[in-house]
Amino acid sequence: MLKKSFKSQNSPACPVVTGGELWQWHHDAQKSAVEVGIPSAEVDWLLQEVAGLDSLTLRLESFKARSQIELRYPLSVLSQLWHRRLYERSPIQYLVGATPWRHFSLNVSPAVLIPRPETEYLIDLAVDAVKNSSTPQLESGHWVDLGTGSGAIALGLADSFKTATIHAVDYSNDALAIAQLNAQQLGLQERIQFHQGSWWEPLDALKGQVSGMVANPPYIPSSWLQELQPEVRDHEPHLALDGGIDGLDCIRQLIEISPNYLQPGGIWLIEMMAGQADTVVHLLHQQGSYCQVQIVPDLAGIDRFALAYRT
Repeated sequence: MLKKSFKSQNSPACPVVTGGELWQWHHDAQKSAVEVGIPSAEVDWLLQEVAGLDSLTLRLESFKARSQIELRYPLSVLSQLWHRRLYERSPIQYLVGATPWRHFSLNVSPAVLIPRPETEYLIDLAVDAVKNSSTPQLESGHWVDLGTGSGAIALGLADSFKTATIHAVDYSNDALAIAQLNAQQLGLQERIQFHQGSWWEPLDALKGQVSGMVANPPYIPSSWLQELQPEVRDHEPHLALDGGIDGLDCIRQLIEISPNYLQPGGIWLIEMMAGQADTVVHLLHQQGSYCQVQIVPDLAGIDRFALAYRT
C-alpha cells in the first residue's frame, strides 16, 4: 500500500517535476481516459493524492507555471499506475491506496471492498434512529459493525457515538489489518475493538447487550458477479460481494441471529440491493423479533437501507 503522507518539501528523496511536465502528463492522461471510457475526473483525483494539488488548481491548470512540484513518487511510476488503471481496469483507489469516505481518508487495498458514497448514509441513519427511539442511552453501550472491511462503518459510528464501544468484525484477517490501520491513523483505535470471525460468532459475550448493529453485507446474487464492471469483478474481494443464489444469504443470517444480541429497542440497520426491499421486510416480520421496520431510499431514490428495532 502506498503511503498517504507526503515527505517534507526539503527531503531529497521526494521526486520533483516542473509544472509544465506535470501539465503534459495530465493532458495526455485525460485524453487516454476518454479513449477507453474512464471518467477523466479520475486523473484529477489521482493528482490530488500524489501531488497535493487541489481541485481548483487542477481545473484552472495554474500549476503549469510552477517551477517545481513535489510528487509522492516519480512520474514514471505514476505513468505505470495509470497504465494499470486503463488496461487492467484496476480501481484508482487501490492504485493510490486510499479513498475519501465521509470526512475521512481511508486506506484501502484489494483485501477490502472500496467504501461507496451511498454507504455513508448508514451512519446518518444510525444517528437518526437513536434520536427517534424511545429506548434511553442507545448512543452509548455496544455498537457492532459486522463485515467491517476497511473499517469505514465502525469509524463512522465511533465518530458519531462518542461514548459507545464499537466492535468491528470481519472474517478476513487482511481486512481487519486495514481497518486497524485506519483506526490508528484517525486516532480512534481506543474506541474500537476488532474481532476475527463470521458475523456475530466472536461476540457471544455481548448477547442481549448490543445497542445497535450496522452492516453492509454481501448482497449481489452469485450469478450476477460475472456481469459486474471489471473494476469490481476482477479486483474487489468476492467474499464482500457474493450474497448467494438470490443475494440474501447473509442478510437472512443477520435477520435470524441478531435478536439474540440486540437489547430490547436495539437498532438493526443494513444496506441492500435494489429490488430486495420487499423480501427483507417480509423476512424481518416473519422472524418475529423486530418492530418499526422501515425501508429508506438512498439519494438516487433506490430502496437501499433497511432499519428495524428489536422488540
